[in-house]
Amino acid sequence: MTAFTVALVLVVAAAGLLRWRRPAWYWLAFGVTLAALRVLVRYRSVMDACGLTVPPARWRLSLARATNRPIPEPRPPRIRRLRPTCTGLVLRLKLRPGQDVFDIAAASDRLRHSFSMFGVTSREVRSGVVEVRMTGYDVLKRVQMPAETETRAMRVPVALREDGSVHYRDYRAIPHALTLGATESGKSVYQRNLVAGLAPLDVALVGIDCKQGVELFPLARRFSALADSPDTAAELLDALVARMADVYSLIRTQQRITVDVPDAEIAADIWDLPDELRPTPVVVLVDEVAELALYATKEEERRRDRIITALVRLAQLGRAAGIYLEICGQRFGSELGKGITMLRAQLTGRTAHRLNDETSANMAFGDIAPDAVLAAIQIPAELRGLAIVGDASGGWHRIRAPHTSLRQAVNLCNRYADRTPDLPELAPFRPTTGTATELVPSAKASPATA
Repeated sequence: MTAFTVALVLVVAAAGLLRWRRPAWYWLAFGVTLAALRVLVRYRSVMDACGLTVPPARWRLSLARATNRPIPEPRPPRIRRLRPTCTGLVLRLKLRPGQDVFDIAAASDRLRHSFSMFGVTSREVRSGVVEVRMTGYDVLKRVQMPAETETRAMRVPVALREDGSVHYRDYRAIPHALTLGATESGKSVYQRNLVAGLAPLDVALVGIDCKQGVELFPLARRFSALADSPDTAAELLDALVARMADVYSLIRTQQRITVDVPDAEIAADIWDLPDELRPTPVVVLVDEVAELALYATKEEERRRDRIITALVRLAQLGRAAGIYLEICGQRFGSELGKGITMLRAQLTGRTAHRLNDETSANMAFGDIAPDAVLAAIQIPAELRGLAIVGDASGGWHRIRAPHTSLRQAVNLCNRYADRTPDLPELAPFRPTTGTATELVPSAKASPATA
């Protein structure tokens, strides 16, 4: 009996230590079993308490009265599948007649308390079927990306969502995006993860960094073109607009619109072209958009109008030509001048780290997800890297990118430097990489980059 007591105390102590220091290990060792049992045992009573049950059908009531049996109890949604994951549980529910997916979403906070889980989110899989994802611990406190992620053309994993799933940046689905964040909010780390995910792919990276290139020029060996001033940025954007026109001319000549060609083979963008004819897709990263929109003289105003016009044209027409925009900035508001709201309307993806003002949050989410505005301005300063991401569908999520130091990003770009395409239109803007690696201190020597 004494040995059993000692063993039990050791197991409880180990479980407590794991829950404190390694919540992921605790969840896999103890939490997932306890949570699954808790959900199965409490399911009917919790659903009834949360108002997620429906009265029994009339024929069942009539049958119970005719046979003098007890009245059937209200019925909760039927569990079709209970699947444990490395971060929580996934419930696949079949809704009863009269129930709606919004009922589950509205009760998510009550379900979280009732099942003693850290977070509960839901989404509709198809008509009448809802997937409820429950997380057993705070997966965003210490981000650990899964060892294996889904990879395909122009789709890269960049962060982890609050429900434990991977957040992907899919350029085929969301071609252009806006990323906002105040100083020390984690926006630069998010950008490094994006570059690190794109580096192994067959894609041309183009950067505009008006802070004299301190953010993007260390990664220059993987970039096909870089601009470090508004004057150079204006010329670079004009070159991209000219490339876009050339790509459209190529698509027009290869459309194959004849009566003997099936509709599926008619080309409307670069992805419909044969592999040997398909131009290299281009991702344009603008590090600080406000620097391109500010001006003090008439000459700078003309340059500013030229830059914004080129960005708007690329945002409106660039998708089919394989040109995708990543617009980043600390501040994004209508005071940046004409054309800014027109540019924002073309940026489908929105990501906001901690913001200093509500105006920028409204510019990011006010037109697509008003509920996300309050969440964006409530991000605490100590949680760097935490962000709100949304799109034109109206949905939004909390995400956090894994920490990637500048040294790690540089090493990755150097490793895949041979995949940097040489585009003739952008040759004048190809960065010199002779001393690129010498300008970046190691993470050990400079703890400020960590």
